[in-house]
Amino acid sequence: MTTPIPADTTAQLAQFAATLKFTDIPAPVLRRAEDLFLDWFASALAGKGARPVESITRFMRRMGPDSGPSQVLIDRSSSSPLVAAVANAAASHFAEQDDVHNGSVFHPAAVVFPPALAVAQAIGASGADLLTASVVGYEVGIRVGEFLGRSHYRIFHTTGTAGTIAAAAAVGWLLKLDATQMRHAFGSAGTQAAGLWEFLRTAADSKQLHTAHAAGAGLTAAYLAADGFTGAQAIFDGKQGMAAGMSTDSDAAKPPSVTSAARRPRQRFQRPHDAMDEQQREQCLGATQQCADGLGEVRSIRQARQDIVRGLILQPFGGGLL
Repeated sequence: MTTPIPADTTAQLAQFAATLKFTDIPAPVLRRAEDLFLDWFASALAGKGARPVESITRFMRRMGPDSGPSQVLIDRSSSSPLVAAVANAAASHFAEQDDVHNGSVFHPAAVVFPPALAVAQAIGASGADLLTASVVGYEVGIRVGEFLGRSHYRIFHTTGTAGTIAAAAAVGWLLKLDATQMRHAFGSAGTQAAGLWEFLRTAADSKQLHTAHAAGAGLTAAYLAADGFTGAQAIFDGKQGMAAGMSTDSDAAKPPSVTSAARRPRQRFQRPHDAMDEQQREQCLGATQQCADGLGEVRSIRQARQDIVRGLILQPFGGGLL
């Protein structure tokens, strides 16, 4: 028998994640979620053959069963949900064509769809269940990313950190965790949150490890919670929680909740969340897409008036350059 959780904002987030219904989600959001799933699927397939992706996949195959209910997308082999989730998450973020939410500086698809699909395949969930779980993962992960803020992103790869919570939320919904169990899953996921930007200095392979770890850690946290495993109850705003250790500008008085995304309160599900509006349009890193768009506009102007363009300086937004 579970114990009721206190009525605070973390509890609200857990309640939201545990109880959202397919019928609660407006049709435009569902259609957008379908589009994002297709976009993610193609992005994951694009990771096939990439050395870091193949390395992580080989490792997971050695650690897991030779067959199972869940599919590894890059070679269509099958294994356990954990193996498939980790391998597919590694593949998802290599081509840099997965979606991005600018407010939280977070790539939801890479850490939500891989564990959600792997678990949905394992338990025989419906398409409606997969979509609902994915929307839950998006909404929870984005709130956590916004809460942690830009100071967090300067050191930590938010997709690797907030991604653990997002993955736990999506899988937890599929496993039918109640609000108390979901909160425990958040605690167990948050204590595993990791991903440092230092790898950029030497162009190391860590980025694929970040998404792979987040998907696997979140999945693990949800399954453990279903088995009665407990996690921190104040993982976001506790004295030794994520904000305390990983952020200097998060509002600890307002941890991510169903009514407030830390600093940007808004009604949810009245329109597609802005996470659902950010797909990478060009064949390049999201941070440089504004430049690609600008070049396209300048090209159009120059074709019309060749005499008015003499030179051009384009600069990506600072967060993309670290």
